[in-house]
Amino acid sequence: MVMAVRPQEAWAIVRRVVEQADVVLEVVDARDPMATRSREVERLAERMGKRLIIVINKADLVPRSVMDAWKRVLSREYPTIYLSARDRLGTRYLWRAIKAATSKRPVTVAVVGLPNVGKSTVLNALKGRHSASTSPVPGWTKAALAAKAATWLKVIDTPGVVPKGDEEELAVRGALRPESLNDPVPAAAKLIEVLRRKDPAVLLKHYGVDDSDPYAALEKIARRRNLLGKGGEPNVEEAARVVLRDWQAGRIVVYFTPEDYGLKPSRVSRRETSGSDAGRSSSSAQLSAGPGEPSS
Repeated sequence: MVMAVRPQEAWAIVRRVVEQADVVLEVVDARDPMATRSREVERLAERMGKRLIIVINKADLVPRSVMDAWKRVLSREYPTIYLSARDRLGTRYLWRAIKAATSKRPVTVAVVGLPNVGKSTVLNALKGRHSASTSPVPGWTKAALAAKAATWLKVIDTPGVVPKGDEEELAVRGALRPESLNDPVPAAAKLIEVLRRKDPAVLLKHYGVDDSDPYAALEKIARRRNLLGKGGEPNVEEAARVVLRDWQAGRIVVYFTPEDYGLKPSRVSRRETSGSDAGRSSSSAQLSAGPGEPSS
């Protein structure tokens, strides 16, 4: 069994890898790119003078118009592309963004991000084959894993970085697996509240229950899933883990837009219109099938 790396160990590994890298790929979740960013990683890359590219993964779960909006917003800070690494859609633009980020050859790229955003699938997409283990369980990557993606490109995967925050917040962001929580119910209740504000019918769609009280909803989910304890009482803790697992694994599809954060994507910044294929035009971010670009 692969053990998760403790947060302090993960950060030590990430710091060493970023220091060795020429370009840093920060992978975020398309359903909530802002919440799955790591400001600590971004500050680390800036302090070390590394070029950073935001890679919005799991774009197959979100409408393209929303992805275009997020790309416009995030490109104001860093070159940004979106893709579905699992389905190998949009990966050609990742190759172009890496090439545009630096003229150095060969290039070492660090793949970083919170647990469960799909770092290993991005690595696999660059390598062109599924030879590294991936898992929806946060913290799967034991240590930094290096791979030669092309004659000019080395890619290094890293453990998921766990940001600062309370357990509830971190579980909602996918940074803590449900099994690691002593009591998963408060985290699941907070997640339900967040999701219902965006989609009031989310529980009805996914679990066939509808209750405005998250704790009552968890009881109903437990009964519908036959998660019962002694005396037939609903096992609310296990129902909470089910909800958290479903969210972290991408089975619950509720997505957030820039407007949900008070951001307006309509204005195109100077940074978006210059410098990188990742931010030069909206067409460069469209998902399309096809192989990567392994040649130099």
